[in-house]
Amino acid sequence: MILKRTFDIGASLVLLVLLLPILLVIGIFIIIKMPDGPVLFSQKRVGKDAGSFIMFKFRTMTVNHGGSTITVKGESRITPLGAFLRKYKLDELPELYNVLRGDMSFVGPRPDVPGYADKLQGEDRLILNLRPGLTSPASLKYANEEEILAQQDDPVKYNDEVIYPEKIRMNLDYYKNRNFLLDLKIILYTVLGKQLKETNKTSQNV
Repeated sequence: MILKRTFDIGASLVLLVLLLPILLVIGIFIIIKMPDGPVLFSQKRVGKDAGSFIMFKFRTMTVNHGGSTITVKGESRITPLGAFLRKYKLDELPELYNVLRGDMSFVGPRPDVPGYADKLQGEDRLILNLRPGLTSPASLKYANEEEILAQQDDPVKYNDEVIYPEKIRMNLDYYKNRNFLLDLKIILYTVLGKQLKETNKTSQNV
């Protein structure tokens, strides 16, 4: 979709320029408050057509923590500054660079680590035809995912058996009903902190 990619390039470039002072301030705070490691966290993720790319975020955890890929609110590996950045999604601002590069889009399934993407079977693999995104209907529904997991006796099991399958279903639904106006609505709802209804219903009304 040429219109979608044009929007991604233009909007990410403008936001990176406008947010540059905030990005610098966050980077300085990380250097001061978390001097044990780098400012940015980089990790291999699965992208469009099952290719791989390096996703960038502001570092929010201690170095060499050896923890799970599932993050639960209140974990000791998350620093106080990191908890603040995660709460307001500020740690994800460097992903705008991934959008500008073409690794990601503003709207699309959140990029998985290889282990989870490998679990996709049959029709679910259609999701891999999409560029991963900063936000999506599934992201809106599980905006408080870390809090939900913190309430579970076995967070990893709950994620694997409940949250992840639901995200797959919603991402596939988005794949089948996506259009540019729906993307704009998802972005607006993300900014407003609202949850989007099922895309197969919503897309008919945008």
